[in-house]
Amino acid sequence: MTVYAPPPATGSTVLYTDDAFLITDKPAGLLSVPGRGEDKHDCLIHRVQETHPEALIVHRLDMSTSGLLILARGEAMQRHFSMLFRERAVDKRYIAVVQGIVEQDVGEIDLPMICDWPNRPRQMVDFERGKPSLTRYRVLERSPATQTTRVELEPVTGRSHQLRVHMMSLGHPILGDDLYGGIAYERAERLLLHAAQVAFAHPVSGLPQQFECAPPF
Repeated sequence: MTVYAPPPATGSTVLYTDDAFLITDKPAGLLSVPGRGEDKHDCLIHRVQETHPEALIVHRLDMSTSGLLILARGEAMQRHFSMLFRERAVDKRYIAVVQGIVEQDVGEIDLPMICDWPNRPRQMVDFERGKPSLTRYRVLERSPATQTTRVELEPVTGRSHQLRVHMMSLGHPILGDDLYGGIAYERAERLLLHAAQVAFAHPVSGLPQQFECAPPF
């Protein structure tokens, strides 16, 4: 069994705050919300609530994924952001480094997904029972020397492990992926997946908001 060893809290992860929401940069290896058991109490939301007790979660990142996470300030804003996510009104872009050379400059991965229940938390593609799942990708850089490709990923839907499963299904697993990476798992010390950009309309003013955070890899 893997022991949960979150990175130390070396400083605030809050990048931006106003009366409606906070933007945070979650480090890889830290849960977004507490897991089961006292050993999994340390998480992003608890760390932020030490200085912003009104902060509430509205979406999550996998423990292994780093990057931008939106937190609502209070229950009314939490309901508003939850509605935005249900209506797919939040634009999210990720940066990943994947195994192999991706040939197409841009493309879509449209593969229905469902939980692989006997092997949870793994997810899988299932054309009979899976829920519609769509990812768009764009090649940023190809590296023939290392046989890797840096890509921008846009999850149109928000299924659990969607980007990881879709890239694996395309034949290009994300480096450092302990669940779906195969040989790509051993090529990086962490999952090379980072939530680099979020954009949405401000819940009070309605003005467009966009936040970016460069990946640490």
